[in-house]
Amino acid sequence: MLRFGSSRGIRAALASFTILSLAMLRFGSSRGIRAALASFNASAPFASRSIHSPPFPTVAAEEISVSQPAEVLNLVQGKWKASSSWNSIVDPLNGYPFINVAEVQEAEIKPFVESLSSCPKHGLHNPLRSPERYLMFGEISAKAAHMLGQPEVEKFFSRLIQRVSPKSYTQALGEVQVTRKFLENFSGDQVRFLARSFAVPGNHLGQQSNGYRWPYGPVAIITPFNFPLEIPLLQLMGALYMGNKPVLKVDSKVSIVMEQMLRLLHKCGLPKEDVDFINSDGITMNKLLMEAKPQMTLFTGSSRVAEKLAADLKGRVKLEDAGFGWKILGPDVQEVEYVAWVCDQDAYACSGQKCSAQSMLFMHEIVTQYKQDQLNMVLDACERMHAHLTAAVVSNDQLFLQARSLKILSTVYFALYFHIYSLIKSKELFG
Repeated sequence: MLRFGSSRGIRAALASFTILSLAMLRFGSSRGIRAALASFNASAPFASRSIHSPPFPTVAAEEISVSQPAEVLNLVQGKWKASSSWNSIVDPLNGYPFINVAEVQEAEIKPFVESLSSCPKHGLHNPLRSPERYLMFGEISAKAAHMLGQPEVEKFFSRLIQRVSPKSYTQALGEVQVTRKFLENFSGDQVRFLARSFAVPGNHLGQQSNGYRWPYGPVAIITPFNFPLEIPLLQLMGALYMGNKPVLKVDSKVSIVMEQMLRLLHKCGLPKEDVDFINSDGITMNKLLMEAKPQMTLFTGSSRVAEKLAADLKGRVKLEDAGFGWKILGPDVQEVEYVAWVCDQDAYACSGQKCSAQSMLFMHEIVTQYKQDQLNMVLDACERMHAHLTAAVVSNDQLFLQARSLKILSTVYFALYFHIYSLIKSKELFG
């Protein structure tokens, strides 16, 4: 008990001694006693660690560094595999590589193509085939939600998200909690209910029309870096619930989070053959999609890539691409400085990928009716808002418009002066 040095350690020691006593009573011989002692001595050094450490991770989130780099592998046909090429992810805190990602090259995609091709068109399960798998995924969701609710697991994923994505601990924790709530919602019979079908009476005796929620079969999921856990897991589980076999690609900069989550799901009963996990660049992934020809691809990312995928895959794609956000400030807005701060956060927090960056701002003219001594503050706040907007503030207030025009003219004058000065200097230097 002195070795453990805490009340938790004492409880662990007592539990070990209880096991030892039961083993001695059970065996009832010197050989049994020796076996029990050997078992106790082997397990005692790890008793404290087993209490604090989750059972699935292959990395320690707070210990990843250039001296202890983490490795991210690929999962295909039920096996974790490396590749011939490793991509080093740079630690944003110091600029040194701290994660090595096994990125699949174009010549190595054959196992992934074969794995997707092995999935029949009717999927791994459907309302008429292997319906017990609906219940299996309900149990997996319940176990995974329970594990994410454990403080050490919750902290592990929150810290791991922070290591690869510029988020506060509160934001990272919120992502883990939203994911846990999703899994709780689809526990038990909820997956089976999700596949609810319908029947329509026919126009004569014995005729009936039945509709089933049918899987696509082989599918692909491509997700970005801004939500390393929430986006890929929610989309992945939705595909699995309905009987699809997905290949999942997450941005390599943050794919370590989803790799660890897959290991948690395997611990909770997910068959390893049900999901393929690939790390690669965009060109390699595009080639995989063209050769494997999944029945549907779910892409979350830029509109430019979305348009290319829509053409390459001939429309067999669902898109969650760039949006057009806007804000309206009504006549009751008082804290213009706070509004400017929110605009900054929405546009630049998490590298501008919070999914809430606005493209247009409408401001009620009453908001601009400030006293003369407050006008500069309002104009400065508006300038900060306009730094990432495509539309201007709308107002009919003459004082505001006059001051705004002068500020714009002074900005244009300074820019023009700097441009002319640069031309003169370049002529002096280069003739």
